[in-house]
Amino acid sequence: MTVPWNRTAPQNEGFAPDLTRKLEELVTAGQLPPVHAIVLARHGKLLLDRYFAGEDQQIGYDSIGRITFTGTTLHDLRSVTKSVVGLLYGIALERGLVPALDAPLVDAFPEYPDLAADPARRRLTTAHALSMTLGLEWDESLPYTDPRNSEIAMEMAADRYRFTLDRDIVAAPGERWIYSGGAVALIGALIERGSGQRLHDFARDALFLPLGIDQSEWFAGSDGVYSAAAGLRLGALDLLRIGSMLADGGRYEGRQIVPSSWLEQSWTRRTDTVWGQAYGYLWYLGRATPPAFPEGTPSAAGYGNGGQRLFVLPEAGVACVILAGLYDTPGGELGPEWIWRELILPNFVG
Repeated sequence: MTVPWNRTAPQNEGFAPDLTRKLEELVTAGQLPPVHAIVLARHGKLLLDRYFAGEDQQIGYDSIGRITFTGTTLHDLRSVTKSVVGLLYGIALERGLVPALDAPLVDAFPEYPDLAADPARRRLTTAHALSMTLGLEWDESLPYTDPRNSEIAMEMAADRYRFTLDRDIVAAPGERWIYSGGAVALIGALIERGSGQRLHDFARDALFLPLGIDQSEWFAGSDGVYSAAAGLRLGALDLLRIGSMLADGGRYEGRQIVPSSWLEQSWTRRTDTVWGQAYGYLWYLGRATPPAFPEGTPSAAGYGNGGQRLFVLPEAGVACVILAGLYDTPGGELGPEWIWRELILPNFVG
């Protein structure tokens, strides 16, 4: 059974006392960007949760119609899944189940001896996959309905791992960030092969159940392989529970769930994205500037197609989740960003 949240008023945890009123004024005036859920926590306490009705869809399926959302309604996380998989790798690494960061990727796939024999591909490491700096050709700029999109082509390939590892080399490893669902598919495979569990099962045992999360789904492709890049579905409050745990240094109710050393590594800049943010190990990194932190405070975020967001301010103990249904919509990512930057952060007063 999911553990209930400890609720408190925003002002009890450093937010402006009229935060909820400001949100409702935006709703009443029709000025709030279209989203499905906004939930906010600090120091493990739920400060704000507001849900809406809207059209939604599920990855791999057509529209599922108009949904009246609650905190427990399962929702596609899309590429926020990548950030969760990064956490799972860190847990598996501490347990000695997966290769070290500097291990050649091809060594984990002995079924491809031709690739393992290629000196250039032997330079590709786990760390390069986690930071999306493999230097392999990959293009997800096309819509995810287009079979020429590299992630969709990977899902349709007879062997997704060979498809990914055998891409043309277009940059030296570590040299350039290239957004790649294929890189995360390889990480998912390392977790499965090392743990002896399916990815969803390992996630349940190592992350979800220790947090009291008992409702989740994970999309699998036609080959039966879970999509490590985009397939996870959680409720808004359960994703917030993950974020709140991260905001407490990976701890939950006195138990270390994700190694703090892994969070430090994950939230260390490894490269820069084409969109301007720094990037760690499957996390976008930046600096937020609420009034309480005029010089800015480090932030980490998971981003997902359609307006899915998990924001964490580790030094402030703050986590925020915003979910939306603007999949493959030009500008669809702007609404959740606006809510975070124009509503949440300005009303964090310390």
